Order: sequence, then C-alpha cells, then structure tokens
Amino acid sequence: MESLINKKAGFLNKFFGLYLLAVLMLWIKTYITQVTQFDLGVQGALQQFLLLLNPLGSAMLFLGVAFIFKGRGKYILLVVIYTLMSILLYANAVYYRFFSDFITLPTISQTQNFGDLGGSIISLLKPYDILFFVDVFLLIYLCLSKKIKKDYRRVGYKKAIAVIAFVIGISAVNLGLANADRPQLLTRGFDRNYIVKYLGMYNYTIYDAAETLKASSQRALADSDDMTEVINYTKSNYAEPNPEYFGAAKGMNVIYIHLESIQDFLMNYQLNGEEVTPFLNSLIKDPNTLYFDNFYHQTAQGKTSDAEFMLENSLFGLPQGSAFITKGQNTYQAAPAILKESGYTSAVFHGNNGTFWNRNEIYKSFGYDHFFDANYYDTSSKEEMAEYGLLDKPFFEQSMDLLKSLPKPFYTKFITVGNHYPYKIDQELTTIGKATTGDPSVDNYFQTARYADEAIEQFFAQLKESGLYDNSMIVLYGDHYGISENHNRAMEQIIGKEVTPYESANLQQVPLIIHVPGMEGEVNHTYGGQMDLLPTLLHLLGIDSQNYVQFGTDLLSEEHNELVPFRNGDFVSPTIYSIDDNLYDAKTGLPLTEDDSLLEKANEFEKEVEYKLQLSDKVVNGDLLRFYTPIGFTPVDPSQYNYNKDAIEKTDNK
Repeated sequence: MESLINKKAGFLNKFFGLYLLAVLMLWIKTYITQVTQFDLGVQGALQQFLLLLNPLGSAMLFLGVAFIFKGRGKYILLVVIYTLMSILLYANAVYYRFFSDFITLPTISQTQNFGDLGGSIISLLKPYDILFFVDVFLLIYLCLSKKIKKDYRRVGYKKAIAVIAFVIGISAVNLGLANADRPQLLTRGFDRNYIVKYLGMYNYTIYDAAETLKASSQRALADSDDMTEVINYTKSNYAEPNPEYFGAAKGMNVIYIHLESIQDFLMNYQLNGEEVTPFLNSLIKDPNTLYFDNFYHQTAQGKTSDAEFMLENSLFGLPQGSAFITKGQNTYQAAPAILKESGYTSAVFHGNNGTFWNRNEIYKSFGYDHFFDANYYDTSSKEEMAEYGLLDKPFFEQSMDLLKSLPKPFYTKFITVGNHYPYKIDQELTTIGKATTGDPSVDNYFQTARYADEAIEQFFAQLKESGLYDNSMIVLYGDHYGISENHNRAMEQIIGKEVTPYESANLQQVPLIIHVPGMEGEVNHTYGGQMDLLPTLLHLLGIDSQNYVQFGTDLLSEEHNELVPFRNGDFVSPTIYSIDDNLYDAKTGLPLTEDDSLLEKANEFEKEVEYKLQLSDKVVNGDLLRFYTPIGFTPVDPSQYNYNKDAIEKTDNK
C-alpha cells in the first residue's frame, strides 16, 4: 500500500485528487452492490447503462460537500460523508435480503421494533459484508497517513463550478434517459425498485425524504372539503351485501387468527408425501367453512402491521414505513369501534411486547377495549419463547382464561409468531422433516408452519371445550408472504415450476378461511385482498358498511370488485395481471401482445388502482376521518383506554 501511495503521492497530495479517488471507490462499490444485492429487474442495454451511471452523480454531489470547508475540516467531512453513505448502502443491502425492499425514513422511526429482531438480523449477515467497509478503512488511512501531504487550501471556484456543472450534466442525462424509458417515473413512484434502478440508491434517498415530507405536510393542509371526493368514491365503490350471507353470523363472537407468514400454497401441499398443514386442510373442507383460494396479501413495508391496518380499517397501508408507527394518533373508524355500537367487547391477544409496531398506542385509536400483550403471559420459560414472543401452543393455552373473562359478544384477534422468519424451531417440537432445497429459510419454513397448524388445532379444541366454539365466527388469514422473491430458486423446487413474474404474483396469495357454525360453506374462487375483510365481516354480522369510508368491498357480494391492487401499483384480477409494468393474461400467464383485446381494459385497471391508492393515502396522510362521522357512530377517544396491566390491577383493587 505504501509503495502505491508513494507512486501516486503527487495526485493524492492535492485534496481534489483524494476526492476523485473517493468518488471512484464509492461509484464502483455502489454499482456492484446494486447489481449483486438487489433484484431490480434490469432489462436491456439502456437500463444497464443507467444502473452504471446513476451512482456517479450522487457520489460526486454528496462527497463534494467537503469542498465547502478548508483546512483539516474538509478531510474529516470527506471521511464522515463517505462512511455514512457506505453505512446507508450496507443497511439497505441487509434490509433487502429479507424484505425485498429499501429503507425509508418512516421505517427508521420504527427503531422500537429492532430490539426484538434478535436472530433475524444475525441470520441476514454474510461473511463477505466486511467488503462494504474495506474502502472506508482505506480512505481513513489515506487521510491519516503522513505519506500524504495535506492540502489545506480552499478548492478554487473554477474547480467547484466544473464539478457542479459535471454533476448537473450527469444528473440531467440520467433523469432524461430514465424518463424516456419509464415515463412519469417520479410522479407515479409507487415502486421503490424503479427509483433505485433508474436513479440509484442515493437519489432514491432524496426522493424518499421529499415524499415523506410531502406526506407529513398533508395533515396540516387538509380540511373537511377533502373528504367530499373520498366519500363520493367509497359510496360508488360500495357493494350490496349478498342476502344469502348477510347476517349469517349475527350476534356471534368474532375470533380472528392471524397466521404469521402463512402462504396459500401450503394449503393441501405435501412435503415428501406428508401434509404440511393437515388441520387447516381439514378446516377448509368443513361444511360450515368458506375458503377463498384467490385471496392476496396487500402489505408493503409495514408487513404484519399493514395486514392488521387493512383488516381493521379497509384502508391501504402507506407506501413508505408503517401507518401503525407514523399514524398512530389519527382518527379511525375501525372494526372495534364500529362493533362497539352493537354491544361488542374487543381485545387483542399477542405474546410479544406491546410496543412492537406501536400496537399499545394505535389500538387505542382503533377503539380496542383490551390489549393482552406479553405482560399478561408467563414468558419465563425460554423453551416456550420464539424470537418474537410466546410460541403459539403456550400462547393459545394461556389465552383461554383471558378470552373466557371477556363480556360477550366479543371481537378478538390472536396474533401468532411461531411461523416467523428465520423459521427456527427446537427440533424436539417438530413433527415433520425439513425440505431439502439447500436454502435454510425455505427448508425450515415447513417445520414452523406445521407447528402453527398444530397450535391452531389445539386452540379449536380448547374453544369447543370452553363452549365458545358453537357461537363464534372464526376467521383465519395470512398476513404476508413467508418466502420472499430472494428465494425463488429454492421455491422452484418446492412448487415444481419456474417462478416467473406471473407465478411470483400467485405466490402472494394467502389463506382466508371463515368458519361460521350453521352457515353453508364452500371453496370460493373470488379474487380479493385484505382490504375486503372489514366489509365482508360486517355484512356477515348483519351490519351494513355503506356509511363507512372503506376501500374494499364484500367478498360475498355479487357486486364485489375483483380488481386487487398491490401497494406498488401492480394488480391482479380474474382477467389481467400487471406485474412490474408488464401485463399478463390471468388465465394463461402469458404476456399480453400489442394487439390484445385486453389492453384497453388493462389501461382502465391501471387508472383505477392509481386513483384508489391516492385517495386512501389522502385519507391516512391527511387524517381526513376526523372531518367525517357516520350516523350512529361514536368517534373514538384514545385517552379512555389503558392497557397497562399494573395500572388496571391497581384500579380494580380500589
């Protein structure tokens, strides 16, 4: 290294030379990372060129801030900025390994969740990760080395102007070519993948900051007039209830079972000739069960919290971060508050910390009467703990006394954690072997899914024993995918075919199982998503959803809209799939041709999806429900709720 420094000393003795070296190293590192760590769907020579070009302008711009200073300050600032950009790049690489997504500013505010992540983060680290910081150490060494003479003069204005002009030129070319290949890139930026692919990791960060600031300002600028368009849309979107099912569960208890990371392909799937989920398989064949086999998760970065947000409110989660974290103080018309008008008591059961996903605060805004978190459970036995709380079998067992104590009818939700990434489980608790793809996440997935299935079977037996089963509607739903697109190669071995974009969309199906004693069940092929759960539930309970602001529609209605939007602007329907800006025939899975008769319909669907997402975001970001109260609905006062076990016990003992 010293010989290299001696040869290049003349170049590096000037600060401008060191700056150019830093730009070159960061440019190369960022490009390699974007190619190897992210699945950006790069196609064609132009996109390849843009992927190579886009880190250069960002590296020159951000590192060029050091020119403002003189003396030792510019060397220090160069190292600091370089290190921060390297940390940002690495953090996104690790985040992407599990979420197939990029960090946003709102997700950074979710740091209260990080303490519970434990082994999940460790499992994402790779031995080669040290390479992300080798160049950082080199730059620090060069700045500290006495072999390099320090140039403490301020950079001349001519060089500064030249750098600025070069950066502007590169950025203009980059943005121009990007817009030519992907029109309306920044105005229709539902998908972060596109922003990174066309503009690069660092420009994406600027874009994300601008979008976050815009969303934050919407509440301050919103007024009651903004609700008019929303109400007009949701009323026109309303689907009349199906008289065959309306009120089929009237007056019954409601028990939601949140199936963590359970995908629909597991239903009736056999691993080495053995059913993975035998109890769920038997349940979907029960004569009193409705099973929806074209039901999709619609979550984004909020994952589990997005699923809860949608089923409680029939509002989309946010494009960045989690509404549970950033919109916890909003006004909502959520299921617990709606059902309170019909005499329901509401409660959530979860064997994890109440602060995770900000549940202990946002549940108050939803109007939940009780939240039984880890403080209400015995979590002293390490053998009964998963990484995200109490394992499912002891969780259900300990929940029964709490459930039986609730006044009836009740609306409840049980959040399981046993089948959570990275799908580690004590082998003494397993009753099925691992898969053999060579991918640990995929191979372990079937063991934890079997454990969850057995826990649910145990819970059903406990409900029958307690006498609650015969008067309870039990709804089981998958919250989001368990196996991300990063594991497609292993999944091809599991499902026995290539995971094309079309097949990848089908893998976003999650189970929806609704069991109502006395109701005639069936396998229902209707297309729907988590947005549709709330209106479906209300109509089964005999409560008309017409006056509420809901973006989903009743899955059982003849008027149900089978267009299923995803948070990034993609969609599926019985006729057309739109995935990554490509259109597919829903029946054959083949791409649509330019003369296909479905193209006009696809254009209508795209506009409808975009409009629906924009309206939902206006409601959530603008907190618009504070301006509208349906007739017969009592707005929630979050200050009236207290989930602290010690405080409640002290009050009860007075």
